[in-house]
Parts: sequence; C-alpha cells; structure tokens
Amino acid sequence: MTRALGIVAAAAMILLFAALMIVVMPSIQLQASVKPPEGLTPYSESALVGREVYISLGCVYCHSQQTRDPSLGPDAIRGWGRAAVPADFIYDSPHLLGTMRTGPDLLNIGARQPSVDWHMTHLYNPRAVMPESIMPAYPFLFEVKEEAGPRDNVVNLPQEFAPDGGVVVARPAARDLVQYLLELDRTYPVDEIPVEEAN
Repeated sequence: MTRALGIVAAAAMILLFAALMIVVMPSIQLQASVKPPEGLTPYSESALVGREVYISLGCVYCHSQQTRDPSLGPDAIRGWGRAAVPADFIYDSPHLLGTMRTGPDLLNIGARQPSVDWHMTHLYNPRAVMPESIMPAYPFLFEVKEEAGPRDNVVNLPQEFAPDGGVVVARPAARDLVQYLLELDRTYPVDEIPVEEAN
C-alpha cells in the first residue's frame, strides 16, 4: 500500500512538473515578452461593442481576418494588404481569423474602405454598392424616419435602394459595427513580412 501511494505521488509530481514546464512557463514568458507594435492601437469602446455585433451577426463565417502570405494565395494582388503577422491580433480576444472566404478578407477593410457612408450603405443593402454581392442585407440595424434628428447618422442610399418616404438612419449597433470595421486597419509598419521565395 505504501509503495503504491509513493508511485501515485511520484506520477502526480511528474505530471505537475510537466504541466508547469509545457503550459504555464511558456504562457508567462509570452505574456512578458509580447508588446503591442508601434502604430497599432487598442480598439475603442464603440469598436468593441461593434465587434460583438460582428460576432452575433455571424460575419466571421463568411469573412476571414488573416491576409495570407503570397505563397498561399493572391491576397496582396486582390488589394487586401500585406500578409498578416502575429502582432496584428494582439488586441483580439477571441481571435476572429475565420475559416472560410465567401466574402473578402476584412483584416484591412478600414484602410481599404475608410468611408463611413460606404459601410453604412453596404450594411443596409450590399447590392447598393456592389451589384454582384451575395452578402445578406441588414436593414434591422437601421430605421426609417420621416425626418432625421440632429444626432442621427443618415444613410445616403442610391435612389433605387432608398425607401419611398423618409430617411434611413443607423441604429447604435450599426454605428458600432462600422466603427469596428474602420478600426480593422493593419497598415502599420512591421519588421518582418513573409515573402514568397522564387522557384
């Protein structure tokens, strides 16, 4: 009985030591050494709320946030920006890398499309700015009013997409989501960018 107890205690000590060395120590080392890159700022309060809207609408199912290395795809040629580096995701928790690309990568959408009007119109009805888009419309993020108030964000829609009467005004969720998309801008300078090797 004493020998069995000693074996169990020794096994428990080995497992504890292994867990400390394999899990805890690297985590502590990484947290101590990771510093945000110069030029990348944390998300604003509004963008963090917008990030939750992005998650709740399932945007992550159709859009990735990980621009690929040139050897893995033509993302740079498509104008989506440089390849993603680990520092791009320092303020993201959880990471919204995505697994599919039904729509374009959004890691740098704030740099590629810095217009609030464009984003508002695109969310209200994507076909108003991109006729070939298969993205669903999100009219519930907006409301139609007879007249806009002084603090309202009016959506400037093309005539064929505008309601018959009144104006389309963004609700807070739409404003926060657009703020999040605008803050998806990873154009700060990085030390090392993956480069495709010539064959």
